[in-house]
Amino acid sequence: MRNDSADHLDSHGVCCRGHEVVAMDQVTFRSDTVLSDVHVLLPNIHHLMARLNGVGQPVFVSKFRILRQDEVQDVQASEETTLCSLLDEDGDLDVVRKASHSESDREKIHPVILSQAGEKVEEEEEEEEWSKDTITIEHTMATPLEDVGKQIWRGAFLLSDFILSNPSVFEDATVLELGAGTGLASIVMATVAKTVYCTDVGEDLLSMCQRNVSLNRDFNESAVDCVVKVRCLDWTSHDFLSDTEAEFGWREEEVGDLHDNTTIVIAADVCYDDDLTDALFRTLYRITSNLRNPSTVFFSIEKRLNFTLRRMDVSCEAYDHFRLCLQQLEDMNDGKMKFTVEPVPCTFPQFLQYERVEQLELWKVTASAL
Repeated sequence: MRNDSADHLDSHGVCCRGHEVVAMDQVTFRSDTVLSDVHVLLPNIHHLMARLNGVGQPVFVSKFRILRQDEVQDVQASEETTLCSLLDEDGDLDVVRKASHSESDREKIHPVILSQAGEKVEEEEEEEEWSKDTITIEHTMATPLEDVGKQIWRGAFLLSDFILSNPSVFEDATVLELGAGTGLASIVMATVAKTVYCTDVGEDLLSMCQRNVSLNRDFNESAVDCVVKVRCLDWTSHDFLSDTEAEFGWREEEVGDLHDNTTIVIAADVCYDDDLTDALFRTLYRITSNLRNPSTVFFSIEKRLNFTLRRMDVSCEAYDHFRLCLQQLEDMNDGKMKFTVEPVPCTFPQFLQYERVEQLELWKVTASAL
């Protein structure tokens, strides 16, 4: 998705952003709604409208259970068995056509909505029993592009899986998350890290993120030892918001702690607009160059294929710009910092239930002073 391109259609069908396009006959088409695949694929029981946020958008509550190690192994074994059963004697894929179903036979997926504020809803299915392995997230659905951080994206799941699969990498670390959105990755990081600075912009988004952090303080017993601080960090500004009276402002000691102790920086699926991506990488350079210790950055991103009317072709412009920024960062020769970039194979176990499509990628950047 790009903010400066012509109208385009996303390959997933539900994740698109349009702008005015004037065709030869001067017909104008406008569409500005973005919907994450995560919310489309969740079963009905996971969607419950809880309230309206400060700008009048419906806020939903979804629950995500972290699979135990034995469940992860069972899922992987089941997938391997299923794949083997689909192969013929020569090892070729044997595709069996499904019988067509009428519209009435298909299971419809839609949110469960409260008819009145605070009214208790009797669910058609029995709600899953709460456990310490369940993450509860408040989020919105179908937002304008500028509010996509209020939704949950597959990149956050991928990054969370990586954290859960490699706890020793993050153990007792001070971590900074850029563009945290709903806070899912920071909440998972809190199971192993010492301190997590969970950052984004916008009073309403930060309030939602803070609510999610509070909702999940006890989802994992080890998380109680970690401090998660939700703070405002605007990539277009050169300074931290140091207003101590602001709810999400930085205190002087927090800025000092960030610079003295941070060794890990994470960002999940935040590159969808070229200008914001440029601002992200400027912020990344500014922060890492001021850290006392070498740092490691992990980016998760989904490579979205878009058909653009401007090019009349399928392209991945936002992803391509992200890769360009990575290359420019690695090629930088300012005599102060050295950056090394490498992809991380997505072969680690899947602890959260989502569709890990092949377009999901994880990148590792190491930053150190010369």
